[in-house]
Amino acid sequence: MNRLTKLMGAAAIAALATAGAARAEVSSQTLESLGAPDRLETGIGTLEFKDGVPTVETAQRAYDAVDFARALEAYNNSFRGASALAIVKGFEGIGAGPGDVVIFSELMDSNSLFLTANADTVYYLTGLDLSKGPMVIEQPSNAVGTINDMWFSWVIDVGGPGPDRGLGGKYLIVGPDYDGPLPEGGYFIGHSKTNFALYASRAYLVDNDPKPAIENIKRTMKVYPYQPGAFGTSIAQALDGTVRIAGEPTIPETRFIEGSGLAFNTIPPSDFGFFEMINENVQSQPATSYDVELAGQLAAIGIVHGKDFKPDERMKKILSDAAAFGQATGRALNWRYAMQHPDWAYYEGSQWGSMLWQGGADFETPPPLFEDGMFKPLPPTGARTLDSRAAFYYGYTLDSPGMIMRIPAIGSQYLMGFLDAEGQPFDGARTYKVTLPKDIPAKAFWSLTLYDNQTRSMLQTPQRYPRSGSQSYPTPAAEAAADGTTTVYFGPDKPEGVADGNWIQTNPQKGWFTILRLYSPLPSFFDKSWRIGEIEPVM
Repeated sequence: MNRLTKLMGAAAIAALATAGAARAEVSSQTLESLGAPDRLETGIGTLEFKDGVPTVETAQRAYDAVDFARALEAYNNSFRGASALAIVKGFEGIGAGPGDVVIFSELMDSNSLFLTANADTVYYLTGLDLSKGPMVIEQPSNAVGTINDMWFSWVIDVGGPGPDRGLGGKYLIVGPDYDGPLPEGGYFIGHSKTNFALYASRAYLVDNDPKPAIENIKRTMKVYPYQPGAFGTSIAQALDGTVRIAGEPTIPETRFIEGSGLAFNTIPPSDFGFFEMINENVQSQPATSYDVELAGQLAAIGIVHGKDFKPDERMKKILSDAAAFGQATGRALNWRYAMQHPDWAYYEGSQWGSMLWQGGADFETPPPLFEDGMFKPLPPTGARTLDSRAAFYYGYTLDSPGMIMRIPAIGSQYLMGFLDAEGQPFDGARTYKVTLPKDIPAKAFWSLTLYDNQTRSMLQTPQRYPRSGSQSYPTPAAEAAADGTTTVYFGPDKPEGVADGNWIQTNPQKGWFTILRLYSPLPSFFDKSWRIGEIEPVM
């Protein structure tokens, strides 16, 4: 054996010795943490292994747990998609197709099932079929609204918070597959990731009368296909040969469908049917219209664009259970949010709160500050606020930056009240009261509206409009006391001596919650120098 061979042999022996020493240094506790014991008790049952290999029963239990977890996440993260489709189906049920405008001339009331709609403004809504090309909306003046895609992703605001700033104008909404020419001017352009989009707008009453707003809407609102090469396209733009000069299109008469007083549903179910609705939305929209993580969650439970959704009986049971737990999550995040997110309370020690301040309208970063006439964006967090998103879409619809901003005298702000001052849910058989201090911070008007705990829609009682506020239509305005405070009562019977406008009727058989709306909120709301009282039981 030569010298080199001896040296190599010695080095190999040393290396093996070192490796052995390193292995010997790994503690038994570490080795134990890396493996699986023969038997393990967990929240999903007993797990059994043989030298780390799961038994068939344990493997099945693991698969069931994973499928349930993915289905639950899919429910919470895609409720918005089912909710958007439920609105479309609700409109179809009253004969409203794409481009038809459903208008509530007598305001929305408790007959129809809409997630937390209000009885303060004139709603008018339509669906936009973008599959054959862009659509034009001639937007009326004096409106507040937004356009969302079929996953409630924001496309563009219209009216006061939008680029027309309440003056009205032409909006051009472009679908995901359109690659044709667009105008160089004359339109506010929004791009949708889905080939169907939802338009929702509201108009304020004029001197407590909805008629002027309705007349303005019916006179000026138009919905029709975009004509490339017509208005918005200059001759110079056509010189490069990419667009053909065209005349103005024939604009069809807008078809308005009256929604006031109709009973129809726009809310998705919370059973296995929920996943059938999500599958319908997935199949009808481009695969790229929703983010890859959500697509992965849906694919993991058998919902894939272009493929049949055919769960077996085992999977149907898991999906049904996940929908039930998903509903429980949505309700917990609204009624019992303080258990998980005490920071959602708007005032310290208060039951009034909102999930939107945590992550803003995009559920990622709180809304920007507003100082000296300028917005000051906060640094992005880079993390989706999943709970605030799940809580919001379970009880509310449509998304817009305009609904959660700190700018005074623009838009509206909302505070939700789910529990009384003692932290108890509201009993429809009892009477409660709330006092609003003087100088209520609403430049336009304010209101309180009651909602059914089960449907999250306006509470159905002999009062068609379960609300109280500063407007005298559709119910009498609330009256302030001599000291400027306003007290509103909630109960099955009007307390003696209370004005009609200061009482909202409840149903003894139903629980309820309420939303305070401040239209064109004033600085005292944002700096919290004005604070609404807690809702207290009086009987």
